[in-house]
Amino acid sequence: MENRTRIGMSADAVEKRQSIVDKPEKKIDKNQIMVDVNDVSVMFNLSKNHEEGVKEYFINRIKGRVGYDEFWALRNISFQVKKGDSLALIGRNGSGKSTLLKTVAGIITPARGKIQVNGSIAPLIEISGGFDRMLSARENVFLAGTMHGHTRKYMKKKFDEIIEFAELEKFVDVPLKNYSSGMISRLGFAIATCVNADIVIADEVLAVGDARFRLKCEKRINEILSGGTTFLLVSHSASTVKKICKKALWLEKGKVMAYGNAVEITDQYTNYVKKLPTRKTFSAVKTREPR
Repeated sequence: MENRTRIGMSADAVEKRQSIVDKPEKKIDKNQIMVDVNDVSVMFNLSKNHEEGVKEYFINRIKGRVGYDEFWALRNISFQVKKGDSLALIGRNGSGKSTLLKTVAGIITPARGKIQVNGSIAPLIEISGGFDRMLSARENVFLAGTMHGHTRKYMKKKFDEIIEFAELEKFVDVPLKNYSSGMISRLGFAIATCVNADIVIADEVLAVGDARFRLKCEKRINEILSGGTTFLLVSHSASTVKKICKKALWLEKGKVMAYGNAVEITDQYTNYVKKLPTRKTFSAVKTREPR
């Protein structure tokens, strides 16, 4: 008869523990839709008066002089991202990439359309987004955890992993106001990728930091992708998009130009940009020659 008893454990406890060990790992359903964006449009009201301060705005409002122009940052955007997929949002500055990312994160509410997100999100929209620069890295880790809906107990378990990945062991109790942009970026990336979120969204985070840390970030992204995490990235680096992302969404003036394989769409976008006329940054001023 099998000897199932151990010191300090009953036979039932051993059997229960063994059943947990033998339980097969949960398979990743790659057909599960994590992000569903359906005909989304985002509109901002731009003041016609271009007030320089709050006081001027309220004076114009009282006098009935406040007027607005509608600016559609996004128009009729639709796409889906499945579990474990990696999607890059590409396009020129002002094309609506960051606005779309913020809409998926729930920071901006669309004027039209619907977005359905299945799972928890770890947003890394801005380098210092959600951080208090007067607090230390230690305090900001727990602050960020609370904002993402995690308990203090959970963040304590993840704390050493976050600080080690960010390489901030010597600066853990230093206020963030004394950090460089690269150090803040490392901390933000570490928090976003170490809390086991279902969806990680990042805006140009890999553009900050030295080459060695960027390679470390790319390796980390590949690890979480293999574990079933869904990744959305805004980037102007064609090489980064091709290495990390499977798909790409090309935006131009708030509209979808193309959506599909990351390598193919990135090449299309690169060729498009190369053909654009170069803008003049200054105009020549004619001067009279001295007599």
